[in-house]
Parts: sequence; structure tokens; C-alpha cells
Amino acid sequence: MCPPASGATGRRFATADQYTVLRKRWLDIQLGAGFDPSVEPYATRLAQTGALARTFRASMEPADDSLWPRLRFPPPSAITSSYRRLWTMTQAYLQPGTGLTGDETLLADTVRGLDHLSSRGYHAATTPYGNWWEWQIGSPRLLMDITAALHDRLTEEQRQAACAAVDHFIPESALRSYAGTSTGANRVDLCRSVVLRGVVGADPDKIALGRDALSPVFPYVTEGDGLYADGSFVQHTWVPYSGTYGQVVLDGLGRLFALLAGSPWDVTDPHRQIVFDGVERAYAPLIRNGLMMDSVSGRAVSRGYLAGDSRRIMRGDHFHGQCVIAAIALLSASASAGERTRWQSLIKGWIERDRVSPVLTARQFGVADLARLHAVVGASVPAAPEPVGHTLFAAMDRAVHRRPGWAANIAMASERIAFYECGNGENPRGWHTGAGMLYWWPGDEHDDQYTDWFWPTVDCYRLPGTTVSTKRLNDNEGGEWGAARPAVQWVGGTTDGECAAVGQHLKGLGSTLDARKSWFCTADAVICLGAGITSTDGVPVETIVDNRNLGPAATPGFTVGPDLRWAHLEGHGGWIFPGGDARLRTLREARSGSWRDINATSTTERRVRHYQTLWLDHGTDPVNSSYEYVLMPGASEGALAARAADRHWMEVLDNSARCQAVAVPSLGLIAANFWRGVTVASLGVTAPASVLVRRSGRNATLHIAEPPRTGRVLEVAWARPVRRVLHRDASVEVLATGRALRLRVAPGTAGGVHECRVSLG
Repeated sequence: MCPPASGATGRRFATADQYTVLRKRWLDIQLGAGFDPSVEPYATRLAQTGALARTFRASMEPADDSLWPRLRFPPPSAITSSYRRLWTMTQAYLQPGTGLTGDETLLADTVRGLDHLSSRGYHAATTPYGNWWEWQIGSPRLLMDITAALHDRLTEEQRQAACAAVDHFIPESALRSYAGTSTGANRVDLCRSVVLRGVVGADPDKIALGRDALSPVFPYVTEGDGLYADGSFVQHTWVPYSGTYGQVVLDGLGRLFALLAGSPWDVTDPHRQIVFDGVERAYAPLIRNGLMMDSVSGRAVSRGYLAGDSRRIMRGDHFHGQCVIAAIALLSASASAGERTRWQSLIKGWIERDRVSPVLTARQFGVADLARLHAVVGASVPAAPEPVGHTLFAAMDRAVHRRPGWAANIAMASERIAFYECGNGENPRGWHTGAGMLYWWPGDEHDDQYTDWFWPTVDCYRLPGTTVSTKRLNDNEGGEWGAARPAVQWVGGTTDGECAAVGQHLKGLGSTLDARKSWFCTADAVICLGAGITSTDGVPVETIVDNRNLGPAATPGFTVGPDLRWAHLEGHGGWIFPGGDARLRTLREARSGSWRDINATSTTERRVRHYQTLWLDHGTDPVNSSYEYVLMPGASEGALAARAADRHWMEVLDNSARCQAVAVPSLGLIAANFWRGVTVASLGVTAPASVLVRRSGRNATLHIAEPPRTGRVLEVAWARPVRRVLHRDASVEVLATGRALRLRVAPGTAGGVHECRVSLG
């Protein structure tokens, strides 16, 4: 048995049998239970595990600086990769149907490899070097899995060596303070290794330490890493990361909740309910037909096919979405009955609609995750449809707009959220992803728009929806790990849950570009306005209306309407340019790229993808340039032509550096982003704000936000007769009704939306 943790009281919370129960439970979580190894997809997956284990065993050649010749250390990633291979060999030994099940020579080779790493690479006398993650998360997580799995086949000395290594690299001090690299997803990973170390070493104090150190992860945060009350998830202080680090949190907590349930170390912190609430509030809005929207996956968008991955797993939006789906399935075991039923319904719907990468046979899953997902499919719950509505993630400068048949996602940047993240040789050219990138999916047939080699082949200076200076930038421009942030505050908007006003004060990365951008999200369109576009870089400035990935063959027809008033891309939808715009440029081109171009760890294989690009040329060094266009996903050519001819559908009330505002009479909608205190048409504010007014019969509702998040009290005036106020949030004070409505709003600093519903006079 490993020695107790430093400072241990010596109190024993469980018998030896209870540790055995926990180890068995962990094996079921990690290796799967209740599946038939002779049927698909398990039979093939298990056979693949066996084949991979044979390859690893045959190529293992212990040396002073390596266990495998091509994994020499340093770097520390070679140690983590070596443990990963040993874990594959462990699985092949323990799981049924691998062809190596119970093979004692395989076990001997696995233990030999474990001893070699313990003596030469990962032990209590090693001084860490290189990437901290490998020492504190990557290697110990795998080491504890292997040691727990082979516990009864290892000697006491071997188990002690593994425990001592984890104690050395993850000292108690790493969990005593919730700061630095010990926050959010990283903290969950650290706790996972410490809890397993306690289980392996029968040390109750270590288990309690790891369990208790989870508590700081649960509460909502108001800055830095973690989950925000509006559903945003941030890691590395400045980067929206629901799709990857957020997935690690869900997955890790799901495993630990399930492991410790009913034991003396059950996780009973009442704040853990926030994690369960986040499934529907924070994650589900970002998943479409099985994919996780790329705007919340940070530098991971650049990974694609990783070098040396014999399974050829594409690490794109569907990969990330499916990993989150599997994590939700795992977490559901610890949820309430009502939550479990709703989540299973969501999962069923995502699985049924993901036609790009079938979830139930996805290559990244082992049999344990596959078994859990198949169990959900077999549950007697209906599949949930794609939702309709708008979700504004103010704390991470993201917005998601969903309508029947299509969805859109807006990515922005501010002093709070980075333009992009790069680091470790990943995503060095993601410069403009936060410059107002507008992702959209018009229907199920184009759910591979950003999956199919988009990131290595797209023109990095022409990302859809962005306004950019064409000034050439260096790789990693602005700095690594989210350092590239613009000195702006007004980013965000307001929503009633169906329509929205979203805006961004844009300052270009590495350039003098300054602009105001707005997106007004409506029933069947996104109205896009730009104003105050000014630059002195000595190069042209462009607004990229769109840049659609057409795939390996450029087959969709493209039509531009009379007087440049609209454009249509067959099978995708189109764009309207009110009054026409002579600055419109179009280009159909074939572009070649490799994932290695944007990620040092990816393959060098090159592919060609065709693109249909539309942009507005603002010229060199523009001063107060502007634009107006309307995106209509999925619209037919006839629908575009009819909408372009309808002069009454939409009115631009203002499009300037003081305010951007529109009215859509058929929706009873007035939406405005006020860049400063000013009155436009019937609406006025005393300070920067975003205001959405929706009329329905004799009632109207105002939704107000202060995107700069200064907390400064502001007043809103609506020059419309109001009989009485039907409802108001506590943050809204009514100053006047009658001939006009006047409100005073105390917005706070969270970027929240404040509501007032009135009866019209």
C-alpha cells in the first residue's frame, strides 16, 4: 500500500473491499460493461485495439532515453505517448474480443514497459522540463488508468512507484489554490489523477483531497476560467472553449461523479448542480446535428488529421461535438431522472441527424463510450428536434441564432475575449476568427461546411463575415495563448430569445482598422451592417460577405441578380444587397492546403477545396466606409429576388459610427446598437446600449443590454404611447409612460439582458 498523503490524519474511511469496488467501477467506466463483444461496432473496435497492441508490442525497444525508438524523451510528450501505447496494450489484455485477451506475454511486456518508464522517464526524482501539461495531466492520467486496471497484477513496489510519481508531479499545493494552471478543465484533470492515486494506494485522504478540490470548479465565475451564468465557458483566461476544455470538464466530472457515487467520498457539494444545468444552458445551444460550433474550440480547430494517427480521425467540429455528446451520456448516470430523460432525447436527436460522421461508429470512441451511446439510442425516449431560438453568450463574445432548417454563429473579440488562440505550434493563422466571423449551416446537407478541410484550405484573410485590413500578418501575430485582444469594450448585444441585436466595435489585429459591425438576427435572415470603417494601413480593406466551401468539386451554380441587388449559391442560400452595391466582388477558386500548414503536429497530406467568395471592397485607407447586406440561409433564387424587390420588408434606420438600427415591420421589430448616447427614429439612449423592441398586438416588449459592461446606469426613451407597464425586471425603473416610455436601467457588469413589457396606448 502506498504511504498516506502528507499531513494525513490516518483516519480510514473505507475497508480494503471498498477500494476494490472503486477499482472495479473505474474499469467499467473506462473499458465498458454490458456490451456483447461479438457484435458490431464492438467486435471491430476490439479487434482494432488488439491489432494496435500487437504493433506496439512488436516495436517496443527499451533504451536509456525511450521505450519506443520514435518516442525519445525529451520532449515530455514522448513519455505521455509511451503511456498511451501501454494503455492500449492494457486494454487489449483486459477487454474481450481483442485477440490478446488474457495474453500473459502481452501483460509481461506491458509491465516491463511500465517499469522502464518508471525508472527512466517518469519518477519522483525527475525534475520536470518542457510542457507542464505532460507531467501533471497527460502522463499521470494514463499511468493511473494503467495501474488501476492492472492493480492485482502489479507488485506492491510497482504500485508504490506509480503513486510516488503522481505525488511528486501533482503535489498537494497544486490543489490547494485555485489559480494558474489549476483551474477549470485542468483542475478536473488534476483531481482525476489524484483521486485515482488514492484509490490505487488505498489512501482515503488523497481521495478526499481530489474530491474536495473539485468544488472551486462548480460555481459560476465572473472572470477568467470557468462556466459563466450565461452559459459561456472560458479557459486560458481569454478563450471561448466550450467545445474542448469544456468537454474535458463534463467528461472528467462525469467519470468522477460515477466513480465516487455512494462511496464515503461521494461528491455532495450542492454547487455541482450548476454542472448539470450547464448541459442544456451552456453546451446544447452550441451543438448542431452532432457538430460543436468551431467558434468555441480555440486552437483545436487547426488539428485535423494528427501525424501518426493510424486511425485517421478527423478532429473537426463533428469530432468535438461527438466528444461532448459522449460526455453528456456519461454524466447522465449521475443526473436526476428528469435531466436524464431530457438529455437522452437531445442525444438521440443529435445522433439521428449527424450524417457527416455517424456517431454510433465514430472512430474516436472506445467500446465504453459506444456502449453508453447505444444504450441511449435504445432508451424509450423520443429524439429531440433541432431547437429554434437565439442564445447570446455575452461573457465569451459569441452568439448562436437558430431558425427552422438553419443556424448561424457569430464570433467576436474584445478586451475580455481574444481574437484567436495559438500556441504549441497550433493555429498560427487564426488571426481574424474573432473579427466578426459568421458561421452558418443552411441544411443537413451542408453540415460539413467547416469540417471538410475548411481550415487548411480557406484564405485566412477572407473568413466569412469578417471585416479586415489586407495587411499581411506574421504567424502567431499578437502573441500566444489568447494574448491578441483588441482594446474595445462594446461587444455583445441583446435578445428576446428569438430575435437579436448583436454588435462589435472592431479594431484590427496588427492594423489600424477601426469599424462598427452589427448583426440583426430575424425570422429568416441575418441583417449585416458595417459603419465607420477606417484604416491607414496603406492596403485595401474588405468585408467578406462569405467564403463558402464547395468541397472537392465546384458544382453549385452561382447567380448574381440584376444591378448587383442579390446573389444566390445553389443549395446554400444567398445574400441581398439593398439598392445594389458596385463594390461587390466575387471569385470562384480552387485552394490547396495541408493541416501541417496550420498545425505543427498534423499530417503533411494536401487536399484541394473549391470556394465561392463574395466580398465588398472598401478601397485603400477607407474613411467612414459602410456596408449593408442580408444573409438568407437556404433561400431559393426566387425568394431572394422577391425579398430584394420588397422595399418595405426592412428599413435601415441608421448605419453610422453613432448607431446601427433596423426596423422589420412584419415582425414588429425595431433593433438598435447604440455606440453612444443618441436618439435614432423613435428610440433614444443616454449611453452606449443595445435595444430590441418587439410589438405583438397591443403589447410590446423591450430588451435592453449594456454591452460595454461598465455597469453605468442608462436611460432609454421610446417615442410611442404606452398605457401601462405589464412587467419589468428589478433592474428596470419606469420613469414615464403616457405619450412616451422612459426607463432607467441599472445594467450591472455581466452583459445581461433587461426586460420591460408594456401595454400600448
